[in-house]
Amino acid sequence: MMENLSFAYVVLAFALAVGGGALGATLGTSHQRLCALISLGAGTLLGVTVFGILPESLEALRWWGVVLAMGSGYAVFLLISKYVYHVCPACAASHFDEATTHHFSEIAGAMMLALAIHCTADGLALAAGHEAEAAQAPGGHVLNFSLILAVCVHKVPEGLALGALLLGAGLSRGQTLLRVAAVESTTLLGGVLGLVFLPHISAFWLDAIVAHVGGGFLFLAIHAVLGEIVKHHKALVLTSFAVGFGAIATLTLLLRFL
Repeated sequence: MMENLSFAYVVLAFALAVGGGALGATLGTSHQRLCALISLGAGTLLGVTVFGILPESLEALRWWGVVLAMGSGYAVFLLISKYVYHVCPACAASHFDEATTHHFSEIAGAMMLALAIHCTADGLALAAGHEAEAAQAPGGHVLNFSLILAVCVHKVPEGLALGALLLGAGLSRGQTLLRVAAVESTTLLGGVLGLVFLPHISAFWLDAIVAHVGGGFLFLAIHAVLGEIVKHHKALVLTSFAVGFGAIATLTLLLRFL
């Protein structure tokens, strides 16, 4: 029963991303509105890292283990963004204004590969949160719920950015929606892999994977906000980021004391 519910959340995250892509392809979106959504999502990702992942990881692992696991998650996304392509179209929205429309055919493969890795990690994160709760880890319920919320909130601007980007690069609305769905389907892949394999690993490795996920979230949050603060709408970005971060902080505190 819990596995079915967990996979339903993975499907929800996929559906939100595709829905965002459909809106981006059909209606387009202003850069200001997209910045607000990106920053809100980034705030939730940082919030779940600080208030959900870190407390559980420090409870289960030594401090240096947490640093190594989170550092590996940060490093993977950093290397992909540096040597393949920006790992998240929402988090790197400022870059797409300059390059993508004119050179889409040159970067399409790299961009889709980078985003597919990112989406697979999203699905794995949802599965890891489910397994932490199922294993009755300290704070597992809080971690699972906050991960679901953060990933789902982040998926909407991710789909919007990708849909608007593909449409601006000259693809038809139908082609845009199909590509968004194809790339975002790797979220389902990550969720299935996690639900199949994570129940059979030790508690140590599960906690290490959760911390690894937190490192990736940290990269996404920092990359999104710094990119948009430097380029556009500083007050809007900071306000939206604070709302997302504060919402996760409030939610996790309430869940811990209720």
